[in-house]
Amino acid sequence: MMKRFLVASAALALLAGCGGKEEGGNAISTAANITAPTGALWTETVSKTAEGGIVMGNPAAPVKLIEYGSLSCSHCKEFSEASATELKTLVNKGTVSYEFRTFILGVQDLGPSLLAKCGGPGPFFPLSEQIFASQGEWMGKLQGLTQQDQQQLSAMKPIEIGAFLAGKTGMIDFVQARGISADKAKACLADAAALKELEDITNKGVKDFKVQGTPTFVINGVTVENTASWDALKPKLFAAGA
Repeated sequence: MMKRFLVASAALALLAGCGGKEEGGNAISTAANITAPTGALWTETVSKTAEGGIVMGNPAAPVKLIEYGSLSCSHCKEFSEASATELKTLVNKGTVSYEFRTFILGVQDLGPSLLAKCGGPGPFFPLSEQIFASQGEWMGKLQGLTQQDQQQLSAMKPIEIGAFLAGKTGMIDFVQARGISADKAKACLADAAALKELEDITNKGVKDFKVQGTPTFVINGVTVENTASWDALKPKLFAAGA
């Protein structure tokens, strides 16, 4: 995976793994609500999983949804925006838990992925949604890298690349405006263990769930084929008992 990061840095292009074919369908939810703890919403129940993902919702939800997603992937951005209201409604119903596992497509993902987790599980989902919403802006800045920048990247270690690109794209300022200090952001970007965790999540996704592109969805341990949008995924959640 480390070699993959370095190879990708030369062109700063996404791998051909964002999006794919999909199948849709119609269904409605008939499952009964599962009450959250008094005074709380299930969307406020957020934690880090043993696999390194961030999960929101009822730990005992009968439908467990995992998304392998990339913060640089346009189809993941589209899913984030399209599912924002309805998916949270299902999570608050208590029948669905939603886990996001970061899948690294290339070096453009390193800075945003490390920074999205920098504040811990609590702010992860709101911050990720905002990173998706601004994707066009920060990804666009990568197109302005000079030849000198590219040469510098080619000589860098993976742990240095995320911080370099985060500076070039303004991501440090972005998270600072959202409550993460510049010093904390720089520490997260230099966290070798966090980078290794991203590598492990990506490799495990390929090994265990045959992830070849993003977004890839897993429902109750089974990879959902030909499904890359909320409209296609929603009926499959209902069919599983959401």
